[in-house]
Amino acid sequence: MSADTRSTGPTILVDHVSRWFGSVVSVADISFQVQPGITGLLGPNGAGKTTLLRMICGLAEVSEGEVKLLDQPVRNNPEIYRRVGVMSEHESVYDFMNGRQFVQFEAKLRGVPNPDDATDEAIAYVGLEHAADRPMGTYSRGMRQRMRLAATIVHKPEVLLLDEPLNGTDPRQRVQFQGLLRKLAAEGRTILISSHILEEIEQLADTVLLIVAGKLAASGDYRAIRAKLNERPYHVRIVSDKPRELASRVVGLDSIDAVNVDPDGGVIVLTRDLLRLQRDLPKLAQTGEIRLLRVESLDDSLESVFGYLVGG
Repeated sequence: MSADTRSTGPTILVDHVSRWFGSVVSVADISFQVQPGITGLLGPNGAGKTTLLRMICGLAEVSEGEVKLLDQPVRNNPEIYRRVGVMSEHESVYDFMNGRQFVQFEAKLRGVPNPDDATDEAIAYVGLEHAADRPMGTYSRGMRQRMRLAATIVHKPEVLLLDEPLNGTDPRQRVQFQGLLRKLAAEGRTILISSHILEEIEQLADTVLLIVAGKLAASGDYRAIRAKLNERPYHVRIVSDKPRELASRVVGLDSIDAVNVDPDGGVIVLTRDLLRLQRDLPKLAQTGEIRLLRVESLDDSLESVFGYLVGG
């Protein structure tokens, strides 16, 4: 299922794009380019990812700036729509339809010349021939997502825009779906996939766009961004039966930059070497006969990650 690649510039161009709803700014002055391959659009829920994808595929109008897809303006451009496949976050399927009917319906909507053959090819591509004639209401979440992907690629689009496609899937289903996306990318397609899970994007994409509060926090090679994240300081809260003694002992660890005791008796430490702290802390507690009750990172949220990247 090869893609037609007629564009010579960036597949997706977003140039100083903003989108607001009344006084609420959903996307604020974002610019980036996307080339063939898999690009991850990463950010916490409510960051503006879905709004951005809707503007890229032409479903939503930009308030300011410009979006181009395959060198063409995207809004009200039916010719471009024929070259794009969009998979929304929310399922839009009828449970009484079988998989074949669902994919064939999309093929006919797209004006595919031979919808029956295209349907069979797309279903075979996602490996669901055995379930094609079963009602989709009997499918697992992973099977539904793969059949939705078949409907998304039935017209052989050059560009795929996928909004949180792995939500709700189990580990085995994610591996199957990720394998399909890698195969599609290897054929020359441009895939922009959104997610709020760092590890999900790390496994799929070499290029990452990090979005928070409607703004582009960072972009580029995932390895460089991950390296920067690994250098960031972590706040860790340690609860024990002897907080004062723990604080006096932990301050001497090489992995610790600062130590404070909060009003509830928790010891807050600042470290740039989280793995080393995890190794040293149990030994220190055992030596001092200190009982550790809880150890928790205070910087696990995506918001804190993005705050560090923006500030850094």
